[in-house]
Amino acid sequence: MLLVDLLKIVLPALLVFLAGYLAIARLLRDEADRRKAERTFTNQRISTPIRLQAYERLVLFLERISPESMIVRVNQPSMNAQRLHTSLLSTIRAEWEHNLSQQLYVSNEAWELTRNAKGNVIKLINVCAEKVDPEAPSIVFSQKILELLVEFEQHPTALAIEQLKKEVGEFF
Repeated sequence: MLLVDLLKIVLPALLVFLAGYLAIARLLRDEADRRKAERTFTNQRISTPIRLQAYERLVLFLERISPESMIVRVNQPSMNAQRLHTSLLSTIRAEWEHNLSQQLYVSNEAWELTRNAKGNVIKLINVCAEKVDPEAPSIVFSQKILELLVEFEQHPTALAIEQLKKEVGEFF
């Protein structure tokens, strides 16, 4: 009889405790999920403009290191081929160093394509430098670069720019 009276008190108390525990656990879990979603939303609101700026800067980098763009910017009438060659490589290096941190905000694929594009432009410039006398006027070196560039199926920077644009399109 004592056991039955004890069970009449303990069982309802256990059920109330269990129900309260489950309700509070669910409430805490829902609150944690809400805070996580809020944090994610806030982070996206802050990081999206930064990421878009990184993509923009890398496209600008690729446009600035395109051979035809650099030749117009860097070439001086008084330069010889060797000086233009050195100036073009220095320009690429400076642009690259200025944009290195952008790799934090873009995909690995986009970054690799950007690195490959830079390498391909450097390779093009070096190949042309080997085919031209170092003391030749810079215009001869410039023409050689543009002639070789026309022979390419695809511009050295085109694939990277295409990938960057594709990834930016995925933001919207």
